[in-house]
Amino acid sequence: MKAQEQMNNFYPLNLLNIMKTISKITSIIVTILAIFTYTANAQEDRGGFRLSVGPEVGLPIGNFGDFYDWNLGGSIQGELPILNNDLYVTLNAGFNNFFAKDIKGVSGEDLQLIPVKAGLKYFVVNNFYVQGEAGASFVTNKDDVGATKSAAFIYAPQIGYLFPLGGKNYLDAGVRFEGNSKFVDGGSSNNFFGLRIAYSFGL
Repeated sequence: MKAQEQMNNFYPLNLLNIMKTISKITSIIVTILAIFTYTANAQEDRGGFRLSVGPEVGLPIGNFGDFYDWNLGGSIQGELPILNNDLYVTLNAGFNNFFAKDIKGVSGEDLQLIPVKAGLKYFVVNNFYVQGEAGASFVTNKDDVGATKSAAFIYAPQIGYLFPLGGKNYLDAGVRFEGNSKFVDGGSSNNFFGLRIAYSFGL
């Protein structure tokens, strides 16, 4: 009981509920993606250089979630095949606005980041993929949020699925964990779960 009270003091109850909900939603998405993967009849034509652009939303977790509610942004991603149209090199750049919480009646400043990442995207079966990226996240309003660093190292493992729209056009839906190193000396890492829904097309 004591351990539970300490847990509740460390993580607000609403945050625990949100994290449980995100976990359930992620499980459902993974199940749906698996069904699409194993029921697909043939591999779609994904050949050639691809671009995707779309919105992103996310939910800060851990200490990061103590100060920010959620984030909204968007990104553009280029993908170049390097092995049998199954393995791609990726380059991603975007913008994220993390909405600050009101703490004891005081409204904080939103955190605005420009993440730039590069990595690999591998199609495991048909249109189901795993992706890993790393790069830097640049703070655009450093003075407003009291950051002591202008950029942080980021890494982002992701899973997703390409839903065919006809020809070489797809809807790219991906769920990821994104970790940012410290923005403040002596601070903690800044992590969140993100969802990206993008229009993907071949060039």
